[in-house]
This record gives sequence, structure tokens and C-alpha cells, in this order.
Amino acid sequence: MSSRLAKLRETLVANDLDAIVITQPENRRYISGFTGSSALLLISMEHALLATDFRYYEQIGKQSPDFRLIKVESNEIGPILNNMVQETQTTRVGFECQHVTVDTHKQWADAAEGFELVPSKEIVETIRATKDQNELATIRRAVALSDGAIHHIRDVIRPGMTEKEIAWEMESYMRTHGADQLAFPIIAAAGPNGAMPHAVPSDRAILAGEPIVMDLGAHVDGYNSDLTRTVCIGEPDDKYREVYDIVLKAQLAAEEAIRPGMQGKEADAVARKVITEAGYGEYFGHGLGHGVGLAVHEKPTAGKTSEDMLLPGSVVTVEPGIYIPGWGGVRIEDMVVVTDDGVEILSQATKDPIV
Repeated sequence: MSSRLAKLRETLVANDLDAIVITQPENRRYISGFTGSSALLLISMEHALLATDFRYYEQIGKQSPDFRLIKVESNEIGPILNNMVQETQTTRVGFECQHVTVDTHKQWADAAEGFELVPSKEIVETIRATKDQNELATIRRAVALSDGAIHHIRDVIRPGMTEKEIAWEMESYMRTHGADQLAFPIIAAAGPNGAMPHAVPSDRAILAGEPIVMDLGAHVDGYNSDLTRTVCIGEPDDKYREVYDIVLKAQLAAEEAIRPGMQGKEADAVARKVITEAGYGEYFGHGLGHGVGLAVHEKPTAGKTSEDMLLPGSVVTVEPGIYIPGWGGVRIEDMVVVTDDGVEILSQATKDPIV
């Protein structure tokens, strides 16, 4: 974690901060290694403090050797931070304004003695956006589990199964093959339900010949995968073949076009152009993709207005889709890692549109 602390301290200088307090769970884990549910980090140029309660005293010694433990014995969070800041003798202290509640900020501010709380946005998230080799290795394990779940469901899926049964088959596979938990609730949406990008699996039985959208991910050692495949059981109609081919063409075009230094909106535009020129632009209503790591959705994003830079080491999804009310939807999603000259496609599950 020492290299991450060094990067964070460089960022403090760039943002004219003496220190930063970190409470957001994924950021806290990234910087300190701490996986518990409750802790407060304070990092300055010379100090790395971690405050938590009795439940985690022993855990801190194992997970966060670069941090000095501050033992918390009360629930008064204002004085806790104040005492930590006094120890570091800092005056401009950043806080994660996107995550800190109004009540927490008030308690901190009321107890503050001689220092200023400065709203800071996405400081750690920006560092997290570029993955190191250890992170990529863990992500690959999570990706392999979601790939395997798609292989499994293609073997067992049949007309008459419900969306819930499909979701359970994939969840059971990932959990019994090494996933710590799901990355997010699985989506299994057949027929007209597939027109909802974030449909919730229901008791609806699937039918032969209709599109079935399946979106799933595994969580392994803190890191996530995210994968979508759309299939049809048996002989599809011409509409399915047309829509599927357009979405696949859009995805492949984006994966071919992405280069380091490209903005998220530029990557999005590549796929969006394919779908729009095919006459389905109004049915592609979400962004092309998003970063994946400790969180399922993190920086960088790749949407119509995203100015996030896609840099070597960025892990993002490429997931164009077409969603037609009353008919259904098609989404195809890979995870890719940006390289020095393009992308490496991590997801290896088949894109065969027919089972």
C-alpha cells in the first residue's frame, strides 16, 4: 500500500491540501487494505492514521501495516477527527464530498479546531482508475467465473425455465466455483422484459425464439466482473437477427477503436454511430460503459458526455444495447483493459446468439 500512499500524497500537493480524510469503503480499502465496515483514515504528507473500534484492532495490524491505529471508544465522530488532525498539525483537510453525509460534516465542522474542511472530489477514485498487475490478476479471476457461468447456463437453459431459475443457475455456478459473492443482483430478462436494461428476474417462463438478456458478475477478493450476453433458444425471428447483428457490430467497432488517451465520450460515439445509422439510435439510451474494479461502477466512464480519459491500465465495460418496448432487448458486454496500443478483451464467453 506504500506506493498508493505515495500517489495520494502527490495528489494532495496538486490539490493544495495538507491532508485528506477518507471514509468511502472502496477508497478506504484501496489506500489502507482495511476490509472492515467502519474506519476513518487521515493521510497527510507525514502521517497515515486509521481510527476504528475494538472489533477491528487485531485486523488492522494484519491488513494495514502502513497505518497507525487510533483506538475509538466512543461514537462522537467529531472529536475523533479533530484529535487526529491536531496530531498531524494540518490546516487544510480534504474530505470526500460525494460520500460524506450532511450530518457527519456538521459534526466534524462543529468539533474542528484550527483547521478547514475542504470539499474534495474523486481524488482516490482517479488513482483507482488505473489498475496494477495484482489488481488485474484478481479481476481476471472474477471475469473467468462470469464467463464460466455463461457456459454453464447455455448447457442447461430450456424453454419453460423462469427468469429467476436462470438467475439462480448462474449465481449457484459462480458461488460454487470460487466467487465470494455476486458483484450485483443478476439480470435475466426474457422477451418484452428485456426492454428494461435493469430488469429484475421474475417468475415469467421463457419461450423459444425470444431474446433473453443475462447480465451477471462475480466478486473475488474485493474485485468485480461484469458480463452481459443475449441469447435465443431455438430459431429466432428476423428482428432478433437484425438487432443482434447491429449491437455486435457496434461493440466490435468500439473495441477496435479504443486507444489510450481517448475520452470516454469518443469511445461511446463509435458504438452510438453504428446503432444510430442503423435506425435504432433512440433505443440505445445508456452509456457505452464504465470502469470496474473494487466497485462495479467506477471511473472511468464511457458515455455521451464523459471526459474521463481511458489510460493504460483502465478496466472498462463495452456494452452497447438496443431496447425496444413491447419486443425486448439485446445487450452484449465485455470487460476490456486498455493497453499501450488498444485494448485486451478480458471477457471470453461465446457471443453465439443462438442456443
